[in-house]
Amino acid sequence: MKHTISVLVENHAGVLARVAGLFARRGFNIDSLAVGITDDVNVSRITIVADGSKYTLEQIEKQLNKLIDVIKVKTLSPESMVSRELILIKVSCTPKQRPEIISICELSRGKISDISANSVTIEISDSAQNLNNFEELLRPYGIKEIVRTGTIAIQKGEQAVSVKSI
Repeated sequence: MKHTISVLVENHAGVLARVAGLFARRGFNIDSLAVGITDDVNVSRITIVADGSKYTLEQIEKQLNKLIDVIKVKTLSPESMVSRELILIKVSCTPKQRPEIISICELSRGKISDISANSVTIEISDSAQNLNNFEELLRPYGIKEIVRTGTIAIQKGEQAVSVKSI
């Protein structure tokens, strides 16, 4: 089962390496990893998606909490979070195919980022499943390149994973 873990850490050099090293030493695989600063420039949020059992998840949480630079660890349940990824996808495109691809893009709430004589680059932010579906819709046109971010996630409602909520 996939688990989304939100980790608040001190914004120092080497913190990400220590977190990733912990996963490597324990043999835990990271499916997705995204890092960015929060509203406090001294704190970064690492969003990790990892696959494993409930026991594996407990071990990950315990090990993360042992790291000095870790401020807070919270596992987000699928029903209590909003998660998104960003994809940039470059598709082969003749001028004749361009209206079809633009239509697919508009229906999927994507944005054309670049158009050249023989390709179109589209950006779209959505759930991982919707991005997979979007990619499959464009596959018949010939995908030239895909760049995808890791998952970012936030709790729904009033609850927050923040330093202030400690």
